Amino acid sequence: MRANDAFHIAVIGGDGIGPEVMAPALDMLRRIEGMTPGLKLRFTDVPAGAGHYRETGASLPESSVRVCEEADAILLGACGLPHVRYPDGTEIMPQVELRFIFDLYAGVRPCRLIPGVPSPIVGADRHGIDLVVVRESTEGLFASMGKGVVTPDEARETLVITRRTSERLFDFSFRLAQRRKARRGKGTLTCVDKANVFKAFAFFRDIFDERARGFPDVRAEHLYVDACSAMLVKRPWDFDVMVTENMFGDILSDLTAGLIGGMGMAPSADIGDRHAVFQPCHGTAPDIMGQGKANPTAMLLSAALMLDWLADKHGHAPAAEAARRIETAVDEAFAAGLRPFEFGGQDGTARVAGAVIERLG
Repeated sequence: MRANDAFHIAVIGGDGIGPEVMAPALDMLRRIEGMTPGLKLRFTDVPAGAGHYRETGASLPESSVRVCEEADAILLGACGLPHVRYPDGTEIMPQVELRFIFDLYAGVRPCRLIPGVPSPIVGADRHGIDLVVVRESTEGLFASMGKGVVTPDEARETLVITRRTSERLFDFSFRLAQRRKARRGKGTLTCVDKANVFKAFAFFRDIFDERARGFPDVRAEHLYVDACSAMLVKRPWDFDVMVTENMFGDILSDLTAGLIGGMGMAPSADIGDRHAVFQPCHGTAPDIMGQGKANPTAMLLSAALMLDWLADKHGHAPAAEAARRIETAVDEAFAAGLRPFEFGGQDGTARVAGAVIERLG
C-alpha cells in the first residue's frame, strides 16, 4: 500500500474536461505536499473512460482496477462522452463501475456556500449553507441497472434496499454528523425517504431508527423527499447531514449543487469500508473541453476531501492540516473576487486554480 510512508493515489483523468481540471489539482497537491511536513504523496496514472474504450475496447481495464485496489485513494476527473457508447447504447461510466467493484456504498456530497459565490436562494449570503448529502451508492433504484424488463406494453425496474448496506450507510452518516458537530455542524442527521408510500422506504426508515439509538449525541430526524426538496430551496441553512436512497440522492445532490454556484463548485466522494473515490460532481462537459473555461474548484475541493478522508482513516494530522489549508485558500480566492465562466465571470481554469494555489502559502 504505502511505500516510504507516502499515500499512493490512483489518478483517473478521464474524458472531456476531466484531464483539464485534474492537472491543476495535481499541481495543488504537489504544492501542499511540499509545504506540509509529514505529508508524502505518490501518484499513478490510471487509464479509464470513453476515450480509452474508443482506442482499446476497454473502458476500465483489469490492470487499472488492480492499481486502484492497491492505492490508498482514487482521484477521478470525469469520465464518459455522449458519442462514445457500448454496443447496447448505454454510456461508459467507469466511475459507477468502481462503486460496485469496491462496494462504495456512501456517496458523500458536501454543499457549502463559499464566500463571494452567488446563490439563487435569498438570504443564503447572510445565513450560509453548509450541509452534506449522503447518497447510498450501490443499490436502491440503481441496483436495477441493466436488469430492467421492457415489453411493448410496459417497463419495470426494481428498487433494492438491504439491511446490511443500510446499517453501514446509517452508521457512516451518524459518525459524519458527530465529526461535523465537533467542528462546526449542528449534530443533526435527517433521513430522507418516501416511507408513507413505499414499503421499501418504511424498511429503510426502521433501520435508520434502530441505528440512531447507538448515537444519542446526534439528533435524528425524518423528512419525505418531496417536503425535503421544498425546504432545501427555502431554508437550506437549516440542514446539516442528510442520508437517502441512491436515486433520491442523485437528484438532491444536483439540487444542492445549484444552491452553491453550480456543479463546478461541488466536490464528492464515494466511500466504502476500505476504498474511496474522490471526484467533482460535474460531468465531462464536452461542449467546453479544450477551451480553458472549466471551473476546477470542485476538483480542488475533492482533493481536499480526499486528504481529509485519509487523515481520518489513518490518524494522519498532516493530511488533515493540508485539507484545511486548501479549503481556506479556496475561500480566500473567491472572497477576493474570482468569477468562473460557470456563473457569469471571465476567470478560466488556469486563473481559478492559480488564485487558489497562490493562497496556499
